[in-house]
Amino acid sequence: MSRDHHPARPLARRHMPSNFDISIEKYTGGRRVRIPNDYGPEQDMRGFDGYRNVIDYIVRITHRIWESADHAGAPRDVEYIDACYAPNSMVYDDYGLQRGSRKIIDDTHHTTGAFPDIILDAEEVVWAGDDTAGFHTSHLTRITGTNTNPSRYGPPTGTRVSVPVIANCVALENDIFLEHVLYNTSAMLKQLGLDLWEEAARLAADPPPGWPRDQMVWDGLRTAAAPARPLSQTEPVDGFDPDAFARSIHDNVWNGDGSAVVEHYDADMRFEGTTDREFTGTGAYREYVKELRGAFPDLALQVDEVYWMGNDADGWLISTRWSAEGTHSGNTIYREPTGKHCQIWGITQWRVEDGRIVREWQLFNEFDLMMQIEGARHG
Repeated sequence: MSRDHHPARPLARRHMPSNFDISIEKYTGGRRVRIPNDYGPEQDMRGFDGYRNVIDYIVRITHRIWESADHAGAPRDVEYIDACYAPNSMVYDDYGLQRGSRKIIDDTHHTTGAFPDIILDAEEVVWAGDDTAGFHTSHLTRITGTNTNPSRYGPPTGTRVSVPVIANCVALENDIFLEHVLYNTSAMLKQLGLDLWEEAARLAADPPPGWPRDQMVWDGLRTAAAPARPLSQTEPVDGFDPDAFARSIHDNVWNGDGSAVVEHYDADMRFEGTTDREFTGTGAYREYVKELRGAFPDLALQVDEVYWMGNDADGWLISTRWSAEGTHSGNTIYREPTGKHCQIWGITQWRVEDGRIVREWQLFNEFDLMMQIEGARHG
């Protein structure tokens, strides 16, 4: 039976895995399989429905809910959401705050109806926590599917989409009760052949549930599961500290002079991000940051939550959830300035080797941001 679990408890340093024994790499055998016959090392999973460990839980509930069949040939089971999302679950998505498992079920039926052959393939899961404090998971998945039925975005296009999504969840006793998820809506709409600005203007005039966020929702998005003070301050350590590393680099790149890109990123770093952005190298990364900061010259970003797994020898996986505010007063990638005070939030995953970032996956609410701008332009 689903239960109420709010609020989510912030993590302590002891909750961070110091190795990759329980990881997506071990679970899939280096991407040779999607769901193994052997679910990996056993972990304390009090109250969970027979899952072996947290990776097994996240991957197999996603498979059961979204896809057409499991190992035994069972059909897609969207209604299983009722068993693994709390009745008062809070899901912060691209559009705002969605409340309760029933809303998630309805939205999932909509998407699986529009894309009947949909597949959600886990590419990375950064996790921390336990079955007492709650498992925190940052789940990078690749959504692929063919739009063969109508959706809220219009008639079917017959287009096959491939979109990275990141969902940061907190779960206890088989229930996800808090989630921050970025569906990369702008990438999906672009791949469907829709004009993003026209669609943003249409939806700003006839908004989906949750949009626009009020101040209470925005404050809740930023503070949910966030520690009162960073772990790098309350639990300092000698040597490499993923918390201090993530916070200082985000502050320098998005609020400061950007020197951390040269100092802490590998020259050949690979990036994948919102709206089909993919590139290699720090030069391209600096141009990307310049475009975004140019649109919001007063951008002020804060890091909301950091967790990680790894060690110096094997490297690190770090998940950082962040949020920012800024005034649309620059004329770069978002057309003519509107003066709109905008809300921006995102999730970043890093792979760090020898103290340098070699891979970055970063999603933020770009389509919602365009809706905010279009709402100001036509309001």
